[in-house]
Order: sequence, then structure tokens, then C-alpha cells
Amino acid sequence: MTRIDRRTLFGALAAAFLLSGCSEPSDSPTAPGARPVGVIEVAAADRPVTFDYAGRTASSQRVEIRPRITGYLDSIEYTEGGFVDRGDVLFRIDPKPFESRLRGARAELSQQQARLDNAEALLARVEPLVEARAVAQKEADDARALVAQSAAAVEAASARVFEAELELGYATITAPVTGIAGAARFRQGALVGGTAEPLTEVARIDPVWVEFSIAEGALLAARHGTETHRIELPTDGAFDVRLTLADGTPHPDTGRISFADAQISERTGTLLLRAEVPNPDARLRPGQFVTVHLDGALRPDAIAVPQAAVQQGPRGPFVWVVDGGSKAERRPVRVGPWDGRAWIVHEGLFDGDRVIVEGVVGLSPGTPVQPRPTDLAAAD
Repeated sequence: MTRIDRRTLFGALAAAFLLSGCSEPSDSPTAPGARPVGVIEVAAADRPVTFDYAGRTASSQRVEIRPRITGYLDSIEYTEGGFVDRGDVLFRIDPKPFESRLRGARAELSQQQARLDNAEALLARVEPLVEARAVAQKEADDARALVAQSAAAVEAASARVFEAELELGYATITAPVTGIAGAARFRQGALVGGTAEPLTEVARIDPVWVEFSIAEGALLAARHGTETHRIELPTDGAFDVRLTLADGTPHPDTGRISFADAQISERTGTLLLRAEVPNPDARLRPGQFVTVHLDGALRPDAIAVPQAAVQQGPRGPFVWVVDGGSKAERRPVRVGPWDGRAWIVHEGLFDGDRVIVEGVVGLSPGTPVQPRPTDLAAAD
């Protein structure tokens, strides 16, 4: 062998020696042929719970606008389907007949007031004469009776004036609440007030109501969960209510449950609930379908695993865990509800268990494995 060949051989051996010396030792001994698997270490923790239901929005106050008097519709003062504030004028009924009645009532009041003034003057003249015994007592009694009758007539005339003023005021119809005004049922010139049909409707939409139903089985499950301490509900049912629109857009404001029906529906087997949600920007309209999210409940000391970890076998669900000897162990579990993209495990897993979430295909009990930590989000 030439000198060059010896140098080349020496360099190759030295490089191999250095590389082997710089390699990091493994953290733990691994059996030959162990298959790599991705694992997560489970830990019990309090996990928030969200209940989802299908709901529909409704007006928190829907008012039918009806005329209090009968007359001819003079004008429509609002934009149909638009927003109106409380006190805005919606309709005007021809006021002329009511103005005429008011003038007549005021004239009658003036007449009765004049009679009262005359009766009081007569009484003032008679009373001194009675004291001087110039006239009989009957004259004074008659004068007092005339004053009382005249005062009663003035009171009745005042009531008719007040009634006429009311009727004239009713000729201008205003919005009783702030909201959306519907279409007008009558046009200008129509005789209104003589039918049962309203002129229009005004729907209050801030706050908006959201009605949804909970099945009887879900109510019983929630009660059982609280009794067994698997779930904690907010005090006095003070859930935070979030809404998601039909296109997936979240509503920015949260509300609270304001009503629960007294009984479960015999027809549907569900309990009706109603939430009141702020709607200052009028993003929600009555009749919209939404998804209702109830936040505020808690699962104490819950263990959750990704979907990929739970397998289905002839005897029910199970997971693969890494035992103390770095071998695969098949562990039966009892799973509960979903929590996002993970399963809640009620029985079968404990703090510190290493659950296999990657590389489960083809595993059998006792298979040597080489576990490596896997991110929980990636495992989902």
C-alpha cells in the first residue's frame, strides 16, 4: 500500500471515530426493532364546557300599532321597514273633526262657567238678606243648590274638553318603542279604527330575544353530572350566552338566559329557554336561525385525549399506552362527551399515563415502542 493510501485510510478511520464520539447517547435504552410512536402525557385539569343548541331570534317587544279613534288616514310619516325611535310620528289621522269637537266642548265649558259665576253672585247677594231676615231661608238654600248644580255642570264640561283634547291627540300616532316599523296596512284616505287589523307593528330588537330548546335527556344528563361532580354549572344558571350566525360569523355581544318554561313540552319533549342578548348595531333581526353557545360550566379534574388516540374494538373503546417497559399496552376506557376535538375520558386513564396518538396502526399488546413527545394540537 502506498503512502497516500495509508494517509487516506487513517483519515477515514479518524473521522469515523470522531463522529461516533460526538453522537448523543439515547435518553433511555430501547429494545432492538422498537417502532417509533408519538405520545402525549395526560394530566387531569379543569376544563371549560360549552353547550351548543339551535336557536332562533325574536323581538324582545313587538307592539301592534292601532288607532284609538275612528277617522280617515291623513298621512304616513315613517319609512316602512325602517328604524324608528320612541315618540317618532308614524301616522296622522284627519284632525278636523276632532278640532271641531274640542271647540264645541270648550264653548260649553265657558257657558257652564258663566252660569256658575252668576249662581255664586246670586248667593252672595242673598246670604246678607237672610241674616237680616229680609228674605226667607229658602231663598238662600235655593241659591246654594244652584251654585252646586252649576259647579257640577262646569266639572262635566271640563271632562268633555279633556276627552276632546285626548281624541285630538290620538289623531297623531307615535311609536311606543324604539325598533323596526313594519309595512303600513292602510293607505292615505282609508277609514281606520273600525276594524281589528292594526295599522302596522314596531319590533324592538335591542336587546333581542333568542329562543332555544333543551331535550329532556340532556337535562337529566346535566343533573346526573352535577350530582356525580363530573360537571359544575354556574351559580343560578348564569351562563354566558354567545351566538354564531348561519354563515359562521360570531355575534360580538354576549347575553344571559332570562326565561325558562315552567314545563317540558308534551309534543316535543323539550324545555323552552329564552336568552336576552344586546343588539346595539341591529346585526340581528327577528326570525334568524343562530347557534346558541352556553359558556360557564366546568368539568373538574377531567382527562381528555385527541380523537386519534381512541380506537373502537369489539368490547368498546380503548387507547394504547406506553407501559413502564416501553411496550404497548391496550387500555379499555369509558369516554364521555366531546370537548372541542378531544374525547373526555371518564375511566381508564390516570395522571401521567403516556397515550399513543401516532403510529397506532398495527400495534399489538407487548410491542416494543420508542415513544417521542407529540404536540397535543398536532395530534388533534
